[in-house]
Amino acid sequence: MLSTLTRCCILRLPLPAAALPLSSFSYNYNNPILSFSSLPNNKPIIIHKPILTTLTPLSFTLRTDHTMASQSNPQSIHDFTVKDAKGNDVNLGDYKGKVLLIVNVASQCGLTNSNYTELTQLYDKYKSKGLEILAFPCNQFGGQEPGSLEEIQNTVCTRFKAEFPIFDKVDVNGDTAAPIYKYLKSSKGGLFGDGIKWNFAKFLVDKNGNVVDRYAPTTSPLSIEDLVKLLGA
Repeated sequence: MLSTLTRCCILRLPLPAAALPLSSFSYNYNNPILSFSSLPNNKPIIIHKPILTTLTPLSFTLRTDHTMASQSNPQSIHDFTVKDAKGNDVNLGDYKGKVLLIVNVASQCGLTNSNYTELTQLYDKYKSKGLEILAFPCNQFGGQEPGSLEEIQNTVCTRFKAEFPIFDKVDVNGDTAAPIYKYLKSSKGGLFGDGIKWNFAKFLVDKNGNVVDRYAPTTSPLSIEDLVKLLGA
């Protein structure tokens, strides 16, 4: 039986390469140098190098702290992937060229009727001109979105006749906040800090995925003049 010792070293090597092709590097066990070709950026790579007491084919694994650019260093909303109400991945890059209004919604809030009614009117009026409304259910404010995604969709579609997409339920504040909401808040802080204050906070995003402005839960969707300007309507 082979006895194996494992030594761990940290090398600073050029990366990204979340999944680095084997052809990109070479390793000489007698002269332990790991070489890479044509890789930008310095990121630490952790190499676990087995030292065997008997000659045997070399094997080792690589672990990297690199994450996909769309998650670790997003440049716009278009770099994010989110879940829809059915659990499917939605690449927000598909919305390039669209003006977006991103809203955290709730079905049992005092603002529900007015906001859903006006959001539906806004969508019906400007969808053909390039508007998309992205609704993210959230139960962090007074527990006012307790239902399942199926129940939420039924409320939105049946009660308000809304046709804009409903996404997966998310947190918008705290450590468990969805990455997209961490990005939105860092891009446009609120009057009394970055945190979302209540249901139906609104973020306006231009056709290039840049966060243009942020609006309070009590702001009427129909009163957002910059949205009309961005659409050129």
